[in-house]
Amino acid sequence: MNYPSKVLEKAVDEMSNLPGIGKRTALRLVLHMLDRPKSQTIALSEALSNLVDQVNYCQHCHTISDEEICEICSNPMRDETLICVVEDVRDVMAIENTGQFKGKYHVLGGKISPMEGIGPSQLNIQSLIDRVKSEEVKEIIFALSSTMEGDTTVFYIYKQMKELELVFSTIARGLGVGDELEYADEATLVRSIQHRVPYTENKF
Repeated sequence: MNYPSKVLEKAVDEMSNLPGIGKRTALRLVLHMLDRPKSQTIALSEALSNLVDQVNYCQHCHTISDEEICEICSNPMRDETLICVVEDVRDVMAIENTGQFKGKYHVLGGKISPMEGIGPSQLNIQSLIDRVKSEEVKEIIFALSSTMEGDTTVFYIYKQMKELELVFSTIARGLGVGDELEYADEATLVRSIQHRVPYTENKF
């Protein structure tokens, strides 16, 4: 595609690096930004810059936060004995939107995937084990997507902690096999959390 401006071409190239955005869509978005009031485009640019420079990850559960400890972890009303293990912050947001879960979270930052070169050491698994050993945790709820990678990750974590005095459970499969958690509707998520099932090694 030939561009009348190198600046325009650079903007389109950067926009097309976003997931699901091809060159044509990127061009349409960039041209839309040029058509908007300059103040709105500058505000967007500043918001993205602040996202890179100012966003923090909770030192406790690894979700995105404005502070070193997120609002959920610092909330004394949350049940510290219950930890829901999720893949990323989108899953935290999805479950929080139901308003039904009162425990705390642990964000792994991904799933074990040998095909993508992601191993246990690249995820926030050791910090989960450390939390369980140092806090009064009684139950771990695995709320990972029911994919091969999700099940592999759950099994690995379970093997690392099965000797500890914990109850292990997984969210009830109101979620279809292969479904991503973030796309589930709130009613399905509520039922899955409320009717979670015990996790056992012979699940596999």
